[in-house]
Amino acid sequence: MEPDSLPTEVILTHPRQCLGRVQLDWTPQPGNYLDFEGKTYAVLERRHRYQIKLGRYHLNNIAIYVQSAQRPAEKTLVQGRWVIGDATCSFNAHSEIIRCAVNPEGPCESCRFYEESQLS
Repeated sequence: MEPDSLPTEVILTHPRQCLGRVQLDWTPQPGNYLDFEGKTYAVLERRHRYQIKLGRYHLNNIAIYVQSAQRPAEKTLVQGRWVIGDATCSFNAHSEIIRCAVNPEGPCESCRFYEESQLS
């Protein structure tokens, strides 16, 4: 194992099943997308698993809980993180996982509910 790679278990949330294990050279965060065995998944949750060695805890592996997804075509950079959709809309959730309440599937372009945010 390379020192910068993380042994990661990929677990599908529904139906709950282990899809397999992979060595990642990046830290998966909720909202990231992962291509695994020809399919794309959205990372929903990450859990660290530790092991005690010589009286100290060491990161042993990571478990990520995922769901099948498509990478969104529309993304906006907001305060250093990518969110789905047009962040200038007042209905945008400013989330990496959900676009908005009124049009969660999108697209934002030509959405009849678009209202420019007063905070923009």
